[in-house]
Amino acid sequence: MISELAEKLFIDGRFVTGTGVRIPVENPATGEILAHIATATPEEIDAAVAAARKAFKTWSRVTPFERSRALHRLGEYIAAEADAMARTMTLEQGKPLNEAKGEVLKLAEACHFYAEEAVRIHGEIVPNATTDIDSLVVREPIGVVGAITPWNYPAELIGWKMCGALAAGCTIVIKPAELTPFTALAIAKMAEKAGIPAGVVNVVTGSGSKVGQALVEHPGVDKIAFTGSSAVGLHIQRSCPTIKRLSLELGGNCPLIVTASADLQAAVKGAARRSFRNMGQICIAINRIYVARPVYVDFVKALGEAADKLVVANGIEKPDADVGAMASAEPLAKTKEHLADALEKGGKLIAGGKAPNGAEFAHGHFFRPTVVAACTHGMKVMTEETFGPLVGVMPFDTLDEAIELANDTPYGLASYLYAKDMAEVRYISSRLDYGNVAVNNVDAGIMNAPYGGRKQSGVGYEHGREGMLEYLNFKHIRIRYDEPEGQ
Repeated sequence: MISELAEKLFIDGRFVTGTGVRIPVENPATGEILAHIATATPEEIDAAVAAARKAFKTWSRVTPFERSRALHRLGEYIAAEADAMARTMTLEQGKPLNEAKGEVLKLAEACHFYAEEAVRIHGEIVPNATTDIDSLVVREPIGVVGAITPWNYPAELIGWKMCGALAAGCTIVIKPAELTPFTALAIAKMAEKAGIPAGVVNVVTGSGSKVGQALVEHPGVDKIAFTGSSAVGLHIQRSCPTIKRLSLELGGNCPLIVTASADLQAAVKGAARRSFRNMGQICIAINRIYVARPVYVDFVKALGEAADKLVVANGIEKPDADVGAMASAEPLAKTKEHLADALEKGGKLIAGGKAPNGAEFAHGHFFRPTVVAACTHGMKVMTEETFGPLVGVMPFDTLDEAIELANDTPYGLASYLYAKDMAEVRYISSRLDYGNVAVNNVDAGIMNAPYGGRKQSGVGYEHGREGMLEYLNFKHIRIRYDEPEGQ
């Protein structure tokens, strides 16, 4: 699939060979170059936006039932090709093959979910002060969406935007991360197979600073949907030359609080999963853990043992590995920097701290899941988002102290709590300043509930009905009626 899609753009319903500068795409597990992509030129970006604008005129007028059927077909094609798409993802992103397939199937799930939501775009009639007037409030699609998506979940994070947009009647131009472009192009191939009309879905490749910024600045783009760092999200907000609707899902730096009443075994299992899944390269990864002092020593010991048991491997060669390679040298370097900072300031290394042993790891971006205890808020691991397989742990003495430490961040995406005492659950969860709070589990987001952050973690929502409403405008139609003649 990669060789077939190399150097291609998807514009107006067909694949074309890009004419711009070539960018190599690396296999992060081996360091080998998989293929090249083409940096979309200004002319090619204009063509993609023009195709989306043209298609919007008809797609926005298609019945919701027809859009629903199209999204169901897309979901079916994606599920049928899940194995091939997963292999593509693992080769360019590094996560184990089984996990990649799970992500592709979640993309298919998003297609089916928003296919159902497409037929539930409801309006309302608002009362007026007199009986001869009706106020109709209707929802209409915004227009052309520019979707700028990251490399950590290259299928799902496109799906959340694309499916919500298409269900609402919008068209879309997708700019995937240059690290993982072939998953996005594979999605475009599925859209072509599913008979999605030409121009409704377009994919242009290249760097965020050039191609992504061109979409932000393009007068033909009505909305930007972005997932990535808070710094880039702020830059997008500041650099829009015209008023655009924005959905920004940004940084996390997510905390976990473990109280003395918690089921310690469950808390350790959850912490290991959510700290290290996808090598910690998740916006909702647990970055820092606060543990009640009476159970602190036991928790740290058990989490270290759990981290040491996790299997690190090339995700193609061992599909069921716990974790694979990191996506690139950049997040690996940041992980090492945060670890060195913590150890220099008195942190205690409990597990990991280095690359796994073996010749098979020599050329890839591998690192062992790492736990550091005796942490403080003077360390980067506790105050900055690492976005790697590193978690810091520190004790607390009172619930208010734990809440204050957890909220001591400019971010507000997701937080986690393990406690059996329901009074503690209520007290803590109501005071955590986060858009998502998971209690006694580590799945902060589900497809049918709104998912979004507070503070510097962004604006807008994905998932749920709310994820589709982000692509709709409200229109108020106020009608005055005359009485029929002769009455």
